[in-house]
Amino acid sequence: MIALWIILGILVLLLLWGIAAYNGFIVLKRRIENAWAQIDVQLKRRYDLIPNLVNSVKGYMKYEQETLNKVVDARAKALAAQSIPDKIQAEGSLSQALRGLLAVVENYPDLKASQEVSTLMEELRNTENLISFARQFYNDNVMAFNTRLSVFPASIIGNMFSFKPAVFWEIAAAEEREAPRVDLTNL
Repeated sequence: MIALWIILGILVLLLLWGIAAYNGFIVLKRRIENAWAQIDVQLKRRYDLIPNLVNSVKGYMKYEQETLNKVVDARAKALAAQSIPDKIQAEGSLSQALRGLLAVVENYPDLKASQEVSTLMEELRNTENLISFARQFYNDNVMAFNTRLSVFPASIIGNMFSFKPAVFWEIAAAEEREAPRVDLTNL
């Protein structure tokens, strides 16, 4: 009889552990969703700033239409991306196009002197910083989830309920790893 109670106690403890492990995965998954939502808010802010910046510099940059078109096209692709991996790739292209635009702006003294352009570039720079912080928060949560998914014994519950590893927001190309050189001090 005592053996039956011990077995029953062990089964209850295993059941409680399984429930706690499952709930832990759900909590981490929700944190990842929240972190992604925070990125999305900042990306929306960037999407809203880009047309204003492009329109402000368009008149000055008559010979740089290709650069402006790259930014506009990259923004459209980023807005159209649906899945997280597609969004990450499109955002990388948009960041690269914006770096190109900011580099070209440096070659136009009249443009650098424009208060409107200066304000928009400062807002864009602040938004890029917020995106960077949100990405870090997202990746921290992805790491916690993926780690829990791969360590024993929680991996048993993760596999039983078909939890899949979350996708990190990684920088794709080596050239994107370099910080853009933008000098806003003379604006």
